[in-house]
Amino acid sequence: MENQELSLPGPAPVLEGGALPPSERPAESPFGEPAPRARASRELRRRIGGFLAAAAAVVAKFFSAIKGVLLLLPKLKVLTTAGTAFVSIAAYSIFWGWRFALGFVVLLFVHEIGHVIQLRREGIKASAPMFIPFMGALITAKSLGQNALAEARVGLAGPVLGSLGAAACLAIGEATNSDLFRALAYIGFFLNLFNLLPVVPLDGGRAMAAMAPWMWFLGLGALVALVLLFPNPILLIIVLLGAMETWRRWRARKTRSLEQAAYYRVAPRHRLLVGVVYIGLIVLLALGMHESHILSSAGHSFGSI
Repeated sequence: MENQELSLPGPAPVLEGGALPPSERPAESPFGEPAPRARASRELRRRIGGFLAAAAAVVAKFFSAIKGVLLLLPKLKVLTTAGTAFVSIAAYSIFWGWRFALGFVVLLFVHEIGHVIQLRREGIKASAPMFIPFMGALITAKSLGQNALAEARVGLAGPVLGSLGAAACLAIGEATNSDLFRALAYIGFFLNLFNLLPVVPLDGGRAMAAMAPWMWFLGLGALVALVLLFPNPILLIIVLLGAMETWRRWRARKTRSLEQAAYYRVAPRHRLLVGVVYIGLIVLLALGMHESHILSSAGHSFGSI
């Protein structure tokens, strides 16, 4: 009987270097690449990692942009003022030339800064001036003061500082014999005088709130007469705004509420002081216009000054 070798179960043979024999290795491609399942898993992990990295970059950029906007917020008011001023200068330059247009916008700015300064003195936060071509400039605030006297102070502060700006132009014009600065002084005096018409929302109407609110109707009548004598779309807009504001405020006064009574209660000496400033401004502005008048006709072109 021939001897036969028995094959007993045991550990798989190991080749030199620790490698398993081909029959025991995991399935691979003939080129040594990982199995399809392992390759798909690795590709999935790579894509997820790439997506997360991209998402993190987007979030980081977003917060960086938000931080930049927050840092720029204090400058946005300045940008609004400068941007609208530039647009107004460009618009006025079409008719008057850039030098007169620049001076005109500066005079508007000085007038509005007068309101801003007084509003802050009253403890009220005001916006930076914003310019509207052919309409002038404006500021916004939550209120004009706690009572009619504060409203009058805010209203008259614009013409007071604006008149000083026009007077400075006249002084420069006389010192340098410059018709450009004389013309700027004239238009500055005129604009501040026009704003003293006793009708809201003009500055004169603000003063009348502390002096004699019934004067609003007289001022409105004067504006209507101006529109009829000198038809003008800007005057028409002011008349419409004045009519609506006068009606609203007069109706509020007719309620005779305690709040309305407290708002319009002004001591006689304060009423007199407002009247002196108001009348004094009118007289000085009229004299300023007389001294700075150089126009020979309404069709004068400032571009040649």
